[in-house]
Amino acid sequence: MHLLLVEDDLALQSTLQRSLRRSGMRVEVCGDGAQALLHWQSLRPDVVVLDLSLPDMDGLEVLGSARRSGLDTPVLILTARGTVGDKILGLNAGADDYLPKPFDLDELEARVRALHRRRASQPRSLADESLRVGPLRFEPASGAMYLRQDILDLTPRELALLRALMTKPGHAVAKERLFEVVFPGEDHVQYEAIEVVVYRLRKKLADTGITLMTLRGLGYLLKSDA
Repeated sequence: MHLLLVEDDLALQSTLQRSLRRSGMRVEVCGDGAQALLHWQSLRPDVVVLDLSLPDMDGLEVLGSARRSGLDTPVLILTARGTVGDKILGLNAGADDYLPKPFDLDELEARVRALHRRRASQPRSLADESLRVGPLRFEPASGAMYLRQDILDLTPRELALLRALMTKPGHAVAKERLFEVVFPGEDHVQYEAIEVVVYRLRKKLADTGITLMTLRGLGYLLKSDA
């Protein structure tokens, strides 16, 4: 099982990572909301354990942004906020489970595994399927982008952009939509930053048989030259 742990308390982060890895899970960690969204988009974990008190944005904002971006990964919220109202807010924002601090490590592991089992028993959705455009292939299980048989070396932002374009091959995707996917929750980033990511990705796709086109007033379009 691949788990993303979002927790800014370094001591707790280390303890949880060590404990969950001992139980056989592959655990990626980050300590703020912006990085959490980038990792969530690029790594496609099986379960996300999300603390609500993060330094740059509230955990509920992270969760809301992820859900609006189409990320339906099961989420377990960790929080020191113990009121029923906070629990309801979390569940309404799209959380699947809720565990108040302090908690027992065995209970955390049991709840994570329960979420994973529940997800595994559900029918596969379109988001679980491989994406293909010409020689490009994205595998959700591994989060890897392949060019024919080789893995493309992409940054998390380049991967998020390319994956979004691959969901609508041959059709323009609005610049605004791509900005939300590539820079989720990053209000401090200039809107024009998406053009930098497009430029870098276009260079990496040169001579691959894939063209990343700019359609003025419409957005960007990915097409296979074959």
